[in-house]
Amino acid sequence: MIEVSHLTKYYGDYAAIRDVSFQVGKHQVVGFLGPNGAGKSTTMRILAGFLTASSGQAIVAGHDVLKDPLAVRRSIGYMPENCPLYPEMRVAEYLGFRAGLKGLHGAAARQRVDAAMDQCWLTEVRRQLIGTLSKGYKQRVGLADTLLADPPVLILDEPTSGLDPTQIIETRKLIRQLGEKHTVLVSSHILSEVEMTCDRAVVIVGGQVAAQGRLKEMVPAGVKLEEFFLRLVEGEAVRA
Repeated sequence: MIEVSHLTKYYGDYAAIRDVSFQVGKHQVVGFLGPNGAGKSTTMRILAGFLTASSGQAIVAGHDVLKDPLAVRRSIGYMPENCPLYPEMRVAEYLGFRAGLKGLHGAAARQRVDAAMDQCWLTEVRRQLIGTLSKGYKQRVGLADTLLADPPVLILDEPTSGLDPTQIIETRKLIRQLGEKHTVLVSSHILSEVEMTCDRAVVIVGGQVAAQGRLKEMVPAGVKLEEFFLRLVEGEAVRA
């Protein structure tokens, strides 16, 4: 469902990502793991059609991100790390507005809005102004937005940022459930998130893929994920 081949993105002379390649299969939940500034968000923005790669290719749900970006956007639900919400709108009003932009209207839109709010625990604040919500609730609104059109691919950038421990546990469960009918690429720099949520992981360090595969196969026997991750990060620091 997601095929990334030799993806590179330059900002002037600075390479945010270099020669990144990986795949995410249908109905897989894959963690995109790396330290802050590693290139996770840049890669996800390219996949979502918000940035253009300097070179390489990305295919999402059978559509080339560069050649057919509108088809790609119709096929994904993208949640950026900092969701751009309208603070003056109420939760249900905002989600109804977003549903209309995604081609949902009338009873179908109301049904999808109610379902998304229920999945993301927003029903109790449906009439509240978004600007008055906590960061955790705003994250939930952003997650609900990605689910409105029931897309085959979900790209979630740090979806548990700002949530309290109970909300984090519930969000983990939700992401696992979503993997039963969606393909999910979820970024995080929190190792436990990936361990508890994902089937596979792609580790990006310094803008390059440092490791990828099933966690049990990727991490050497007798080595904890935290230790393995630190080795990759420290190895990049030594090379730099």
